[in-house]
Amino acid sequence: MSDNSTKSLTVLGLGDMGTAPARSWAGAGYAVTVWNRGPRTAPEGSAPTSTAAEAVAANSLVVVCLPDDASVRATLDGLDLTGRDIVNLTTGTPGEARALAEWIGARGGRFLNGGIMAVPSMIGVADSGAYIFYSGSAQAHAAHAEALAVPAGVEYVGTDPGFAALYDIALLSAMWGMFACAAHAFTLIAKEDISPVEFAPRMVAYQRAMAGYAFGTAAQLAGGDYTEGIESTTGVVDLLRR
Repeated sequence: MSDNSTKSLTVLGLGDMGTAPARSWAGAGYAVTVWNRGPRTAPEGSAPTSTAAEAVAANSLVVVCLPDDASVRATLDGLDLTGRDIVNLTTGTPGEARALAEWIGARGGRFLNGGIMAVPSMIGVADSGAYIFYSGSAQAHAAHAEALAVPAGVEYVGTDPGFAALYDIALLSAMWGMFACAAHAFTLIAKEDISPVEFAPRMVAYQRAMAGYAFGTAAQLAGGDYTEGIESTTGVVDLLRR
């Protein structure tokens, strides 16, 4: 087994999101052992294995990127995780992450959960804006900080294993809410003689101008005072309704 001082790791799961970081690590000179549940071409420079057990045995750092929590447990069940640092990049809930941390800890491993804030094409690309939330074992995070920074930026959000998933879900909720509202705006103009291509810059500019109001909302939530900084009062709303 490789130790933490060597540039080596294992990646379990070679879907689009698992392949992207595996490729970036191989390109950065890491010895990357990979395994996938079904037939899949391994990234150039990586070493495929026929079983998950063989892949896990190869390195102390094991990155998992599978469809869901159940597939992670099924893959790791029965394997010797003693001395392994399991970094889970599988999308899941905070509760699943916390339970998985206990499950892995009981089997001798340390656990980091990750929330990927990027699409696969952004991974491993300089200045793409991609980053990954991590939470869980501070010791595991410190031991592998250099490796974790290769595919994307890193933001460690604490020892609670569920926090990375929570940050991920919360920000995705904000993103999809924005997309849904944009779709609604396009629907409103669809039957009129208004080009959506012409309308889009106006919408984006307005969204950017309004986004800063989130800071005011955050301050109100933190302080409990909802009377400060109010511009759109009920009186303004009533005027808009007339």
